[in-house]
Amino acid sequence: MDLSVSIGSLRLRNPFIAASGCFGYGLEYADAVDLSTLGGLVSKGLFLKPREGHPPERIVETPAGMLNAIGLQGIGVHRYIAEKLPELRQHDATNIVNICGSTLDEYVELARILSDAEGVHALELNISCPNIKEGGITFGCSLHGTFDVVSAVRKVTKLPVIPKLTPNVTDVASIAKSAEDAGADAVSLVNTFLGMAIDVDTRRPKLSNIVGGLSGPAIRPIAVRMVYECRRAVRIPIVGMGGIASITDALEFIIAGATAVQVGTANFVDPFIWNKLLDGLQSYMERHRIGSVHELIGTLDTAKREKEWVSS
Repeated sequence: MDLSVSIGSLRLRNPFIAASGCFGYGLEYADAVDLSTLGGLVSKGLFLKPREGHPPERIVETPAGMLNAIGLQGIGVHRYIAEKLPELRQHDATNIVNICGSTLDEYVELARILSDAEGVHALELNISCPNIKEGGITFGCSLHGTFDVVSAVRKVTKLPVIPKLTPNVTDVASIAKSAEDAGADAVSLVNTFLGMAIDVDTRRPKLSNIVGGLSGPAIRPIAVRMVYECRRAVRIPIVGMGGIASITDALEFIIAGATAVQVGTANFVDPFIWNKLLDGLQSYMERHRIGSVHELIGTLDTAKREKEWVSS
């Protein structure tokens, strides 16, 4: 069976990628997970300089998920290259680096720096973080902003460029199309949904930032729908994510149109999920006599449902 998939020039061993923000820089999980067996891993978001993020409280558990407002705390791109990349190369990891900017020029400079770093295989453009006020989501919430940042980064790097899209828009498919028109090799979606939790005894927000990003199984049905909508709008690959906690969850995204999937919040619950996903995919493919993952991508059959709806 062929479990490999391709995103632009990047070939992944399998479709399972560790999502940004829930897997550290990858090395934090190296004692529990053989990083070389993952399709890829996405770093914590990197700015040009180190960033402290928001003060506590930064995480709140919710029914079937969690809210986070970390504020993109990170070590900055130069420390990442000096301290993390050498060891990641030793683990034979496929590294997709998530980059963040307050300005378009910052995204461009980050892309330039990382394009010259050995062991960086692709760039994920974080234009969708819902819990910082500067940059980020400002670009990802408009067609022009998405087009401008993707096209600017595209001009300075040969690495695959994968903008990460926000679900906090009216029409995510149009944002995906704008990214494709600007030269993106793929799009990843969805980032977290903007949410809020209140302590009713103190009548104060549970998060120091007041609002945060909702992730986990609670958002999965909406994320699957958005992947399906984007698959109908663009030809480039889609990396789907949002509440994946089992092989059945992952297969929903793939059948809806995702070439690969990212797993985030589930890492906090089960850091050993990766072998379960690989075993589950192989078992599914054997059971359905499928030779390649590509035979599954975007194979949702809506014809019967549509016929039943029309006839009723």
